Amino acid sequence: MGRIFISAAHGGREAGRIDPGTVAGGTTEAREMILLRDLIVGELRSRNWEILSVPDDLSAQGTINWINTRSRPRDVALEIQTDAASSPSVRGATVYYIANNSDRRKNAEILLLALLRKIPQLPNRGVKPDTNSGFGSLVFCRQTAIAALQMQVGFLTSPDDRSLLQNRRRDFAVGIADGLVSWSRVIDPGTTPIEQNYPIINININGTNSSDKGILINGNSYIPINLANSLNIDLSKAPNIRQVTYKQVVYIKAVDLQEFNISVGWDGTTRTVKLRSNIASGQIDKIISNGRTTKEQLESFLRDNNRNALAQFPDIAQLYIEESQKEGVNHDIAFSQMCFETDYLRFSGDIKAEQNNFASLGTISGGSESAIFESARIGVRAHIQHLKAYASLEPLQQEVVDPRFRFVTRGVAPLVGDLSGRWSANLDYGTNILTILKRLYESIQ
Repeated sequence: MGRIFISAAHGGREAGRIDPGTVAGGTTEAREMILLRDLIVGELRSRNWEILSVPDDLSAQGTINWINTRSRPRDVALEIQTDAASSPSVRGATVYYIANNSDRRKNAEILLLALLRKIPQLPNRGVKPDTNSGFGSLVFCRQTAIAALQMQVGFLTSPDDRSLLQNRRRDFAVGIADGLVSWSRVIDPGTTPIEQNYPIINININGTNSSDKGILINGNSYIPINLANSLNIDLSKAPNIRQVTYKQVVYIKAVDLQEFNISVGWDGTTRTVKLRSNIASGQIDKIISNGRTTKEQLESFLRDNNRNALAQFPDIAQLYIEESQKEGVNHDIAFSQMCFETDYLRFSGDIKAEQNNFASLGTISGGSESAIFESARIGVRAHIQHLKAYASLEPLQQEVVDPRFRFVTRGVAPLVGDLSGRWSANLDYGTNILTILKRLYESIQ
């Protein structure tokens, strides 16, 4: 049977200091995950499973290197961590998997459901591709050589989740152990020898079938490294992209090319990995510009990320198109920002759906109070006006409804990245929005 690797996130040295992770409620993420990890290890060893625990003093990259130098085909790796939010009411568990890997998504579902069976009081936030994370990708899912998942067992900033974790830690451990066993048996059922030949796949670049062939490793598509030149990619600028040599050919993982604005898709019927290099042709981050998407495309993207999103706001896509066009704002950017701010209309933070506040807009008085709008249209209009205030010196075409429009320094943020540290104190704020925007454009290729 395959072995199981487990890592407790944080606790190692990052940038010369110990990284505690999230700090909340008199404890740290590193401490809570180490305690949980130790119980998981004990539980699995009591069932006679071989489990390897990553040393606690390693950095994030050191953790991946440690696993990669010891792993064998059909081993699996899990990193456990907690999430954090500004609101203590945000709760729940989720599992991240590498994007465009349907096998890994199914594995993530196995793991998450096993935990929730033991802790049914824990809200289910679902399984998500790593492109849905705040970073746009997760190195543990991308760079680990074997099948890997990253689990957020709850929010350390939530008193309810923290209490569950600290008072029912063994139940958490048993649930995760159950999931790991089930997942490991899928990866290595123990009835067939390890394959020495990887399955061959087809490659399509910008609509044209390539004569080169790719391979499937752990459900991930790999393409010959020479094809990077066909896509005008300089891999010397991405030393962390993992290379695999197989039968004298060097391959790279196709999904890693997303950071170069390459759209990566998969056609299971023809076993073809689809690459498209025009996802970001032109300047997609210019706020005052034309959007590309249709109402139907925006609605489809929203449903793919939250199947109940349109129940309360059935006209949200049309509202964003109409209000954006009136002010010359790119509706794709505004819509992507809305998706980030509201968690695809789940409203899992302090702002509630009935406030019709889709962009964390404040009130005239400032402080922590958030604005309330009489309708979804007025809420969208306020959002668009606030974007225009940051991105342009041009006057508004409609009456001001954004309560903080006059407090913005006009034209200071013409690009999405300029919103970081302004619209939000989060210095990755612009990157978060662009990650969603690129996924939106991938979905319409």
